[in-house]
Amino acid sequence: MTAHGHCDPRFARVREVFDDHFAKGEELGAAFAVFLDGEPVVDLWDGVADRHTGRPWERDTPALAYSCTKAVTATAFLMLAERGLVDVRGRVAEVWPEFASGGKQDITIEHLLSHQSGLPVIEEEVPIEEFGDQAAIAARLAGQTPIWEPGTAHGYHALTYGFLVGEVVRRVTGRTVGEVVADEIAGPRGLELWLGAPDDVIARTARLSAGQRLASGRADGGRPETNGGRPGADGGRTSEGAGDGVPGTRPAGAAAGLPGKGPGDPVYELARASIDKDSLMNRAMSNPSPNRLKGGANHPVIMRAGWPAMGMITTARGLAGFYRDLVSGDILKPDTLRDALRRRVEGPDRVMFIDSSFGLGYMRPSSAFLVPAKGAETAFGHTGFGGFLGLGDVRHGLAMGYTMNMMANAIAGSLRAYRLAEAVYDSLG
Repeated sequence: MTAHGHCDPRFARVREVFDDHFAKGEELGAAFAVFLDGEPVVDLWDGVADRHTGRPWERDTPALAYSCTKAVTATAFLMLAERGLVDVRGRVAEVWPEFASGGKQDITIEHLLSHQSGLPVIEEEVPIEEFGDQAAIAARLAGQTPIWEPGTAHGYHALTYGFLVGEVVRRVTGRTVGEVVADEIAGPRGLELWLGAPDDVIARTARLSAGQRLASGRADGGRPETNGGRPGADGGRTSEGAGDGVPGTRPAGAAAGLPGKGPGDPVYELARASIDKDSLMNRAMSNPSPNRLKGGANHPVIMRAGWPAMGMITTARGLAGFYRDLVSGDILKPDTLRDALRRRVEGPDRVMFIDSSFGLGYMRPSSAFLVPAKGAETAFGHTGFGGFLGLGDVRHGLAMGYTMNMMANAIAGSLRAYRLAEAVYDSLG
């Protein structure tokens, strides 16, 4: 099998890896795009966009890329900060007065962007009627009390990140993050990415499907997945019957044979949390839950909602193009990006257990964002549940985007995105 598209001869190894994933049955449909110093060097796609109909994956097939969205949301906010419209280090309550209740008066916007606010969970179940009302969901968070003292720890705000940062953006501009992205990032640059997709885009979006499940419940020899969809990107597992919306849970009996060294080991604790429906991790990733809709994240309601933490629909080329323009200084000034990439937090994550590290909305290399050695100090970006990856590297002039529709087992699943990124870095010589 040879993928469709273009691959510069210098990156022949990337095509080999991409094709090999299909040959081994690790992909249903997928695309991978890379820019080097602003020039397109890889633009590959193959497979089917919908396993039920056999609709082929085309050059312009988009997919819902889950938490890759967070980096785009952070960038939209940083554009406003760069213009002096809002202060990253200012208190959230200065632009959102209702947020001060429940002892949150001193939480800063920097806390929101770096997962330090102590608000990883929406305590009351969000009704389906509010799925398209981001302000209403944000109002629920405004009435809560932090789980930990803000600024003293960090823990992945899988869904709440978007509603919190998104409400700050709305209070400052009167627009949703999706509208800001359309008006000032995607639209002017012709990037194929949407937070709140129109019907014509929804119609050609890839349908997410559950990945293969081995008898042991593990894949790739039981190693934690790296890069796209690894433990830490969006932990937990998908639900076969729910269309792979957000992480589901496994029966308690599946705890036998969990990866890691046993109680106290971060990988083991992450795996154990993923099968406990009441764990902080599963609570953080299951409200609001697309799985309450038929087809989960494949439902048009989710694609139209444009949730700023996980609702972006994009092509691999559009995602890579976003990082190309970030790396080149076309979206943010170099000094703004440099400050945003400075690690605000690193170490054990209160939600995911393993080590994570964040700047202002961007993931930095850590156990939760493993990158090849050449990018270990320079890469930034964000992964998405199931296997998605968006990555930039200013020093190496790289920008990558990987999208697919066979969702990985996020506890011990595929290494697809990592292998592709590794092949890119290796091709640099």
